[in-house]
Amino acid sequence: MLRDRTAAGDPDLAFMPAVNAVCNGLSALCLVVGYVAIRRRAVHVHRVCMVSAFILSAVFLVGYLAYHFVHGDTTFTGTGPLRAVYFFILITHVVLSITVVPLALTSFYFAFTHAFGRHRRLNRVFLPIWLYVSVTGVVIFLLLRA
Repeated sequence: MLRDRTAAGDPDLAFMPAVNAVCNGLSALCLVVGYVAIRRRAVHVHRVCMVSAFILSAVFLVGYLAYHFVHGDTTFTGTGPLRAVYFFILITHVVLSITVVPLALTSFYFAFTHAFGRHRRLNRVFLPIWLYVSVTGVVIFLLLRA
């Protein structure tokens, strides 16, 4: 349901989708750099990148919730095959994004408790999910603005 965008007293958060896309893009970049860093055994760089990716994802989530609370849903106006592609990306993005917070917290728990075997096994599955969610967040923004 679309909210009335002219409600008195609501802040104008029209800039938030762009901020959210930047957060998603930077999160994806941190994930890739962090993955490369750990493959090169640069543990400190890996930690900084992963914590940064988590913070960026958290900022995204707060911005996303605030924007949609104030402005309501965004309607996709595309037609034809692009519409099907958009909704496929959106549905997979939303379903997979539900797993990001619990999996990230579990991954951090394993890392901080030095359960590195469990951390590695989890992240073989989790890293592609988190990366997909971050990248498709940017793609969704671009499709909505195109």
